[in-house]
Amino acid sequence: MKKQKVWFITGASKGFGLEIAKAALAAGDKVVATVRSNADGLRSALQQDNDTLVVSLDVTNEQQVKEGVQNAISRFGRIDVLVNNAGYGLLGATEEVSDEEVRKQYDTNVFGLLNVTRAVLPHMRSQHSGHIINISSLFGYTASAPGFGLYGSTKFAVEGISEGLALEVKPLGIHVTAAAPGLFSTNFTSPDAYQPSKVILDAYHETVGGVRGFVGQLHGNEPGDPAKLAGVIIQLAASENPPLHLPIGTDAVAAFKTKTEQMGKEVAQWEAVSSSTDHVKSNQIS
Repeated sequence: MKKQKVWFITGASKGFGLEIAKAALAAGDKVVATVRSNADGLRSALQQDNDTLVVSLDVTNEQQVKEGVQNAISRFGRIDVLVNNAGYGLLGATEEVSDEEVRKQYDTNVFGLLNVTRAVLPHMRSQHSGHIINISSLFGYTASAPGFGLYGSTKFAVEGISEGLALEVKPLGIHVTAAAPGLFSTNFTSPDAYQPSKVILDAYHETVGGVRGFVGQLHGNEPGDPAKLAGVIIQLAASENPPLHLPIGTDAVAAFKTKTEQMGKEVAQWEAVSSSTDHVKSNQIS
């Protein structure tokens, strides 16, 4: 008989978070879905019942996060799967984006993820079980589009955090996966789902400017089906031996393969130089 899981999903008001919450409920599990605002709208979307708890919290507010996790434990007694999904995009050249814009991006995509992870880990440790699924990105493995480099850097951080965390919690019976979706028909490419830099410089018209125009055309035409991604996440959570890194979508898989191939060629080309830095050991005995 399938064991009923308790999911804690951040950023569940739309996109991946909402689809994963729906899929988990359809699979017969319990779901704690978090949202920054309009909790009533999310309750309606999920048709809240005894298996659903909607919690209002901002992942950048550590106290709200701790209270939200405690509400989940009080209601369901445990958390089996944490999906760190809350985040948003930032579009702009490195020179264009201000310090304030970058810090805000990191506060949500990186430090917010850490807030939630730290709050959930004590409960998973006490259970000697759990699965932390951090939603990364195609851009978290390869900087493939000018203007999304700083957003991608937050997802590079998510990949690195996931790797380090996995080493720490594996002996405690806790799994970690960085799931990296490609482009899916969510609201990510809509104007209200990512933040463009306030400053736009003519010098980057041919690079970042081209991406700005392309993103607008891409909205609604992305190759990935978010409902199918949710199905992959359900399957991932059910795995006894889940992967540490999981690209999702044909574009994400292709990007992962291309990046590893490119890195392999660069390492091979420079291997002799890179390996020439060790101390020379003397075989003479004085």
